[in-house]
Amino acid sequence: MDHPLIDLINAKIRAAEEAGEFDNLEGAGKPLPKVDDPENALINRLIRENGAVPEFVTLSRELERLRAELRETGDRTRRREIMKEMSMMDAKIELARKAHR
Repeated sequence: MDHPLIDLINAKIRAAEEAGEFDNLEGAGKPLPKVDDPENALINRLIRENGAVPEFVTLSRELERLRAELRETGDRTRRREIMKEMSMMDAKIELARKAHR
């Protein structure tokens, strides 16, 4: 079953073609770049172009912040709390890395 707007979409594409809006596009006539993960290539490119980082990178930065806090903290109770957080963070990072692959 076609999408209800398919005719409108096709008409817009035809009008753009006739107006020459697809002429002289960058990369025209060249093969598409090879990608390691073709199923997710578009989403990966959009994420990269918009400055987003994978979750495991964000979590790794948080872990580094916790390590710095641990080095600076003398309070034993707080040190135990930080170490618990670090342990959980390690597990989260590993899960995020697996999900990213």
